[in-house]
Order: sequence, then structure tokens, then C-alpha cells
Amino acid sequence: MTLAILHADEHLLVLDKPAGLLSVPGRGADKQDCLSARVQAGFPEALTVHRLDMATSGLMLMARSKAMQAALGRLFEQRRIDKAYEAVLEGRLEADAGFVELPLICDWPRRPRQRVCFTHGKPSLTEFRCLGREGGQRSRVRLLPHTGRSHQLRVHMQAIGHPILGDELYASPAGHAASPRLLLHACRLAFVHPATGVWLELESPVPF
Repeated sequence: MTLAILHADEHLLVLDKPAGLLSVPGRGADKQDCLSARVQAGFPEALTVHRLDMATSGLMLMARSKAMQAALGRLFEQRRIDKAYEAVLEGRLEADAGFVELPLICDWPRRPRQRVCFTHGKPSLTEFRCLGREGGQRSRVRLLPHTGRSHQLRVHMQAIGHPILGDELYASPAGHAASPRLLLHACRLAFVHPATGVWLELESPVPF
């Protein structure tokens, strides 16, 4: 598969990951094909900075040095990278915009699932904006994660009664069957380039 490289300079790469491809290698010989391995075939020095779920498509950053990996990691930790996703949800979302603030923890017996836990969960905050509604069947939303927990967007949408269509872990049986893929796409990344100081803003067209 040809890699979609949206930005490349001597310090970093921005790639468009397809749905169904791992971000990094998993356990087992059948899980070695991934975005990072494909990138490293052409850019051996490339290092992972963050990840997207296998089922999620969209923008991913990779660093071309240890120093840049650390610098980009700090931007993520300090929440100085603007990230936006687009998703299609089950059912009609009544609110035009809002926030979901629910603590999350690994659902250990059913891993890799995550769940809401008010006792031991880590603080998690998602902002949503409704972009459109298709009758009572589905709603298209812009999702802005203010924290970066595993499966955060997927669990938060399920928690408010509107799981993401095509989600094999969190959607209803009908919602899972409604799409051959998870309808979640990382569509925007924006940040100040750590090496140049230039504001870098990248967008990826939503494929659904």
C-alpha cells in the first residue's frame, strides 16, 4: 500500500493512516504489518509519537529523531496539539454541542475495552459539536479530545447513548452492522513546529 504522506521535512512526518492498519506492531507474526513499519521502510529513522486505534483512520505524526520525538511528546502531554476527529453516531444527537467528562479505566476482564469508572478512572474530557443529523438514524459530529485516553472518543460517545457506527466493541449489534468500518477519522492536527516555530496545520478529507 502506498503511504499517504501529507507533510515531510527533516524533523517530522505527517501521515494519513488507513482504517484497518495497526499504528505499531502487535503481538504475533500476523500483527507486524503496521504504519510505523511501512514508514520505516522508507524513513528508517522515523519514530512513533502517538497512535490511532487500528479501526480509526486519519492523521498521525512521526518524528525523525529522538530529540523531535521528545519535543512532540511534550506538546501532546501539555495539550498544545490541536486534534479534531469526525465521526458518525448511532441515533439522533439532540444537543448541538457539549462536553463529556467521564473518567476511564481499562475493562481488564474484557480488554482491550475501556469503561467509565468514577472510583479509579483517569480524568477524561471530550468536546463534541453536531455537524448534521440524518433523521433519527444517525448524527455526524466533530470530536475534540481534551485528554488522550485509550478509546476515549468511542467510550464517551457510547456513554451518552450514541456509539460510533461500525464500532465492534461499543456499538449495538445494529450499529456495528451499519458500517463495514468504524466511522471515526482523525481529520485535523495543528501545532507549533518545535524546530521551526512555524504554525503547522494539516487536514485529511473524511472518507465517509
